[in-house]
Amino acid sequence: MSIENIKVPDLGDSSEVEVIELLVSVGQSVEENDSLLVLESDKAAMEIPAPMSGVVKSIAVNLGDQVTSGSEMLTLEVAGDESPESSKEADKEAPVDAEEEKVVEEDKADAEAKIEPGPDSVQSSITIDVPDLGTDDEVEVIEIHVKPGSEVALDEALITLESDKAAMDVPAPQAGTIESLLVAIGDKIKTGSPIAKMLSSVAAAPTQTEAKQASIPEPTPKPEASTVEATPSAAPVAQNVSQDQSKVYAGPAVRKLARELGVDLSAVPSSGAKSRIIKEDIHEFVKSRLNAPAGQVATVTSIPDIDFSQFGEIEQLSRSKLHKLTAVNMHRSWSTIPHVAQFNEADVTDLEEFRAELKPEAAKRGSKLTFMPFLLKACAKALQEYPQFNVSLHSSGETIIQKKYIHIGVAVATEAGLLVPVIKNVDQKTIWQLADEVIEISDKAKQRKLKPSDMQGGCFSISSLGAIGGTGFIPIINAPEVAILGVAKTQIKPVYIDGEFVPRKMLPFTLSYDHRAVNGVDGGQFATYLASVLADIRRLAL
Repeated sequence: MSIENIKVPDLGDSSEVEVIELLVSVGQSVEENDSLLVLESDKAAMEIPAPMSGVVKSIAVNLGDQVTSGSEMLTLEVAGDESPESSKEADKEAPVDAEEEKVVEEDKADAEAKIEPGPDSVQSSITIDVPDLGTDDEVEVIEIHVKPGSEVALDEALITLESDKAAMDVPAPQAGTIESLLVAIGDKIKTGSPIAKMLSSVAAAPTQTEAKQASIPEPTPKPEASTVEATPSAAPVAQNVSQDQSKVYAGPAVRKLARELGVDLSAVPSSGAKSRIIKEDIHEFVKSRLNAPAGQVATVTSIPDIDFSQFGEIEQLSRSKLHKLTAVNMHRSWSTIPHVAQFNEADVTDLEEFRAELKPEAAKRGSKLTFMPFLLKACAKALQEYPQFNVSLHSSGETIIQKKYIHIGVAVATEAGLLVPVIKNVDQKTIWQLADEVIEISDKAKQRKLKPSDMQGGCFSISSLGAIGGTGFIPIINAPEVAILGVAKTQIKPVYIDGEFVPRKMLPFTLSYDHRAVNGVDGGQFATYLASVLADIRRLAL
């Protein structure tokens, strides 16, 4: 019997990698090529196999440790002389046929060429096609994220397609530079249709780490290894309840793809070794959702259908694509964002009197001066005073993105559904400019003439039901924004001022915000400040 120290093999370009899973425990017997642990770099995850059979005597690493090539992982007690050195000596002494030696050398040269692409690698043009959508039906191009000359990374979104059930991004199959686009917004395309030409390397060679990972045989899990606490279980296909995605077994590239496609990893069935989710699983999941019945797209737990015709006459009506997409987005925002609602009122008596005085001037200018331009300007001022509302959370949860611009979305009801066009640089525009832009962008929304750029880049949103009525409501945050303002109908109320009750026009509003990004104190201060600006518009000049 002898004790062998098992070390981390050569990791190629990677310096430090993280131990993300331990597959064995002290006292456990392992066979040669059984997986011992899993390492993860910024490029890939790889399992480290046992170089020989033996019994685990000690483990030198823990989950979360950063290790490098040559770091000690564990010790094995092996029977007889099974050390790597003795194996090498045996191989060295064994006679090798000359022809076999030639084949081995050629295979070695081919492997090295695959791992390390030479400096003379050439660039060539490739055509990117629509991946398998699981259907032969045509889908519509609703958004294009790149243009000729754009440099894109692996899995970066190129275009967005929309079927009558859902929308999905088409990612770049590899890194490169876009030479030309072969589609335009509104085009109808299907599986296999060319969408762009890309200039990229002739051979998308894997890194040494990825090549090593691909060469590692996937052993059959041993009964004792399957009981290791760190090993996640496979997610069943029928499971729809959202779980902590940090507990899902997937590498960084797969997690990035899932974030870009808006996929909840905990709902994706896995097909990789030891229940690991791979990219093919993500694509299969998206295809299944594209072809799922429309009623199932926006649900987390299925609600059984009822035959309502048994109670009386009914009519089954189809929902528009916009209605279905809105349902999906609203459900995702409501179920994933911890909403807090801050209720308040603003005394807009003086503001409404000032707006009435400006109506003759507005008529001369050919403008329609609604309350919205003043509300936009007040919200922009509040965002300047409280920039913690002008952020978005990074998906990792480690950082926030602080925005230095102020773009505000305004919800517009159309016959097809709800749209939220975005007014850019609100803080830099006058009331008259905002008045004209509000009318223009509302008309474009109702006529379905908005461009994708007209609905992107929002920092904050406003949903106004003032013309409809009501005393208040809680609006759903328009992710990835962290706050939204819901405005109800102005009411005349008695307000106690200077020892007496006087009639004042009071505007009820609700500020909904993401409690992960904004504290309750900040929410109260923002709402109070907004009410003070609306009560005295002279503050807009400060």
